[in-house]
Amino acid sequence: MAELRVKSTGTIKLFENDNTSSVTIASPASLGADRTITLPDASVTLASGTMLATDGSGASLTALNASELGSGTVPTARLGSGTASSSTVLYGDQTYKALSDAGKINQVVSVQSLVNYDLAVSSYSEISSNLWLAITPSASDSKILYMFSTTIRNVDNSNGAFFDLYVNVASGGFNSASGGDILKYTSYGMGANTYNNVAWSFYDEPATTSALVYSPYYKGSNTSTIGIGDAGLIQTWAMEILA
Repeated sequence: MAELRVKSTGTIKLFENDNTSSVTIASPASLGADRTITLPDASVTLASGTMLATDGSGASLTALNASELGSGTVPTARLGSGTASSSTVLYGDQTYKALSDAGKINQVVSVQSLVNYDLAVSSYSEISSNLWLAITPSASDSKILYMFSTTIRNVDNSNGAFFDLYVNVASGGFNSASGGDILKYTSYGMGANTYNNVAWSFYDEPATTSALVYSPYYKGSNTSTIGIGDAGLIQTWAMEILA
């Protein structure tokens, strides 16, 4: 095989047919060992620039396919702006942000009672202060989901009855039976000496971080006696839902 040798530091220029443009092959000032440049066995379009070794920076390489990444780790800064940490996530807008707490249940409180309350009143009255349920929202935009569950019975043997129920809420507790605000109202009809299951909830937006107390109120019709918690457990729950 024939060789073309250039002594000392030098260049080889390959010109076009009209001698207007050329490809220059330049030798480095020094070499630590023999080097070989092997041309590809295919058609190659030569653009302006410098030929890079395989261990170069790759700064001038374009149209790289990410599927060719067989090892290593992509730096988090290349994935998005912001600070990547254990307390942030990468959103679809390519920004690292703190994970939203919206919709999370922040706390749950409950009160249960095995007491049966046989009451006969025709105006709204608190069932019992034993059923007070206190909760303190952690943020002013938090929502409160209040739930009430029990079994009720029309104790009278002759009269039909309606059991009307609502919940009051006040800061710290109630000073009187009329304290607080009416938040929810519902009604249950019953025949004489019959039972009814009550499962009831209310979604509150208190807009405060002060301590709140929820309490169920009721009234009956026709002065009928209503057994609340009769043959069952009285249960109440309140959940704070973060905005």
